[in-house]
Amino acid sequence: MFRILVINPGSTSTKLAIFEDEKLVRSSNIPHSNKELKRFDKIADQYAFRLEKIKSFLQDAGYSPRDFSAIVGRGGLIKPVEGGTYRVNDEMLEELRSAKYGEHASNLGAILANELARKSGTASFIVDPVVVDEMEDVAKISGHPDYVRKSIFHALNQKAVARKAAETLSKKYEECNFIVAHMGGGVSVGAHKRGRVVDVNNALDGDGPFSPERSGTLPLTGLIELCYSKKYTFDEIKKLIKGNGGLVSYLNTNSAQEVQNRIKLGDRQAELIYKALSYQISKWIGRMIIPLNGEVDMIILTGGLAYDTDYLVPWIKEKVSCIAPVKVFPGGDEEKALAMGALRVLRGEEKAKTYGGEK
Repeated sequence: MFRILVINPGSTSTKLAIFEDEKLVRSSNIPHSNKELKRFDKIADQYAFRLEKIKSFLQDAGYSPRDFSAIVGRGGLIKPVEGGTYRVNDEMLEELRSAKYGEHASNLGAILANELARKSGTASFIVDPVVVDEMEDVAKISGHPDYVRKSIFHALNQKAVARKAAETLSKKYEECNFIVAHMGGGVSVGAHKRGRVVDVNNALDGDGPFSPERSGTLPLTGLIELCYSKKYTFDEIKKLIKGNGGLVSYLNTNSAQEVQNRIKLGDRQAELIYKALSYQISKWIGRMIIPLNGEVDMIILTGGLAYDTDYLVPWIKEKVSCIAPVKVFPGGDEEKALAMGALRVLRGEEKAKTYGGEK
């Protein structure tokens, strides 16, 4: 039996979980108030504060770091890497501490995992960070040499549900072709070709379908005119694309549940916008047929919006079922996905990768 500690730092909380093989035996979501966090200038400065919270959790649960076969942290903003489970090493830690590729709470995942593991002689890992880049070279060509298409998406959950889907087909992930749509605060749609995500929209920076908070891909000329209209500052334009776009801009809410309730009460505008969301997701699913050469074993819908079996999921199924069978894995259990990545390495089902020297 392998016991695994999972550390998943978020912007306002630290999620912790203890697994014994596939079984979750203990978990906690430790909230961090603005008052607690505002005294830290940088994300990395929160390290000692969050470490003490984790130690208290372990003490209350009756564990020490030595009781774990592995400690796995949420992968942060590092250089682009292939998917998989990576051992935490000095190069990774240096880049995360300096925020070389950007600041995000998830940067603390590897740092915290390493600290607990180092003192106890335990292995520390990260799994499928958001910067997983397996895109084919042709997919990175944007149309102008000043801009390269980037792979930034919900890699952890997309790959986790793709593995589950492969099991339902009695196949390995590396033997299947899937189109996976993660539908949450952002929407990413990936073409999974024999275990590699060969094309995907940049869900972080505004590419792809619109979402509850993001505008998605906008008509370029109109966006350029808006930028030069003097109606918005640079920061306001960025917020328009990510934060104040999508459902927020049309319906003044980022809550899909609220939109669903409005539709039930007869709100025709809410129905139109929500149907447009399903329409755009469906179009992006259709686009991913090309990278897979038309050979699609299954379309997978996941993320928080996949819980909506009244409107969104049926609308999407209506559009894309002609392509391939549709399987729904609602939500996104990041803690289990992280644990399973470590477990595959511990069991010898795959080898841990070494960070450094990637593209």
